[in-house]
This record gives sequence, C-alpha cells and structure tokens, in this order.
Amino acid sequence: MSQLATRKRILHRGSPPDAEGATMRWLAGRLVLGVVVLFLVSLLLFLVTQALPGDVARIILGKDATAAQVASLRHQLRLDEPLASQYWHWLTGVLTGRMGNSLQNGEPVADVVGPRMFNSFTLGFVSLVLIIPLAVVVGVASAHRRDSVLDKAFVAVSSLFTALPAFVVGMLLIAFFATSVLGVLPGVSNIPPGDMPWWHPASLVLPVATLTLMGVMYLGRLVRASFIDAMNSEYVQTAKLKGLGRRRVLFRHALPNAVAASLPAAGLVAAITITGVVVVEYVYSYPGLGTAVVAAVNSHDLPVMQACLLTLATSYYLFNLLADVFAAMSGPR
Repeated sequence: MSQLATRKRILHRGSPPDAEGATMRWLAGRLVLGVVVLFLVSLLLFLVTQALPGDVARIILGKDATAAQVASLRHQLRLDEPLASQYWHWLTGVLTGRMGNSLQNGEPVADVVGPRMFNSFTLGFVSLVLIIPLAVVVGVASAHRRDSVLDKAFVAVSSLFTALPAFVVGMLLIAFFATSVLGVLPGVSNIPPGDMPWWHPASLVLPVATLTLMGVMYLGRLVRASFIDAMNSEYVQTAKLKGLGRRRVLFRHALPNAVAASLPAAGLVAAITITGVVVVEYVYSYPGLGTAVVAAVNSHDLPVMQACLLTLATSYYLFNLLADVFAAMSGPR
C-alpha cells in the first residue's frame, strides 16, 4: 500500500514526463512480478493436481486392465517420467498452445476448454455490465439519502448478501424462481454444446442474477462510502461556498471523484466475478469452466483440470492488475 500511495503522489504531484515514466516503470515491474506469480501458480497447480489420489492410467483403463496395459498407458502419458520432466513438458505445451488431449475422451484440451471458457466469460461479462452501473446508482442514491429508511435498508441488505456464500444466494433464487413458488425460470442452465449462451436467455437469468446481486451489494457499499467522503471533502465544500448549484456540485464534483475512488474496487469485483462463476456454474449446471473443473476432478482428467484452473488464475491476476492500475491513476480531480 505504501508503494501504491507513493505512485499516486508521483502521478498527481510530479511533472507529467516524470509521472508518465514512473507509471511505466511501475507497470513494467507489476508485469514482471505477474509473470513470476503465474509461474509459481502454474507450478503449484501442477503439483496439487499430480498429488490427487488414484492412478490416472488405471482410472482410464478400468479395474480389469492388466499391469502391462497400465504400464504402457502410463508411458504414453509420460506418467512414468520424473515430475520435473512432466512439468516442463506441460508448461512448454501451455506456452505454445499444445496442452495435450483430454484423458476422458481424447479430444484436444483446447477444443474442450475453449467453448467452456467462452461460456464462462460471457456469463462474467454480462454480469459486470450490470454490476458496475447498478452499483453506482444504488450507492449514490443510498449516500444521497444518508440515514434514511432507504439507506438503512440498503446497508442491512448489502451486509446480508456480503456475508452469504454465492451458492446460498443461488439456491435461494432457485427455490423462489424455479420451483412451485413462482416457477417462471429454469433452475438448470441447459445450453447445448455449440450453442451461444445468448440463444438461451432464460438459462442465463438466474446465474447472472446471482453474480449481479453479489457484486452490486459489495461494490454499491463502497460507492456509497466514497460518495459520502467526496461530499464531505474540502473541494466539494469549497464548491458549495462558491454558490454552485446542488446538481452541479453532485454530478460535476462529488460523483466523478466517488466513482474514481471506487474504480480499484470495480477491478477487484471483476476478478471475484470471473472466479466466482465456478461456484455459480456448479449450482446451475452451467456449461462453463466451473463445471468443466468439477467433471475433470471426478474423472481425474489432469490436462483439462490444469488448463481450466490456470485460465481462472490468470484471469484473476489480470483483473487484480487492472484494479492496481486504477488505484494508481485515480485521485482527486
């Protein structure tokens, strides 16, 4: 945090050339650190997945396979090589786009993971498109009517949703909208392979609603706090003393600074949303990376499992990096 504060001071106090150079050096340092972090994450993922109980070759061939058949398949899958050699072969394959074949059906991992990745990012993107503007509107409205019934209700409800796990929120929505209570939406997201998610809008409603509710309640509280701080700041008080209209003070001075202060949190919410799809997809049987991970774990399909987890970890890091960039570049206007 001290480095981030220093970077903010450089950006807003230093000369434009020095500030730009310092920002580029900081960003380059973050990217280098990210490469190191992702390398360590890939190593940890590989070791953890390799440590899962059970013999992959035996699981694939079944319990009736002979020892010779199991040994032959282990050799084909390089499972008889040292772990360091297996990791190097896997890492170079990931970096060159050759991630091997699924142990479950023999299809290339890219063909298995690609459509699932598209479905997951579609779900996350649609949710974020709703989360950010709704959080701003709700947070500003709550802060503008501070200590009112509306504000107290929002704080109470947002505290409740922040404390609840995503799968509990999902199950509550299923119980209310997909059962005999209302029964207007499907509780399972049936999207056939090869279909685009938006071809089945009804199947997207509940998963998107779950992620949106969680994101709006979290980010909305941060926007509310930022807006209250902005309204109490010196530059807003000065604008009021100058006789500026209430609408101008709110929308030209307070709101831009409140939104700027909330941008880092928006990047973090994006990271949480992308990785949170794992739980939501499992609840609704949505055909994305989350359900692919669960299926890969159950079938001991290591290449698919590793590809899915590495994709999620990389996405999480990139959105965290984006949040840090927003934090470094945001400041009083």
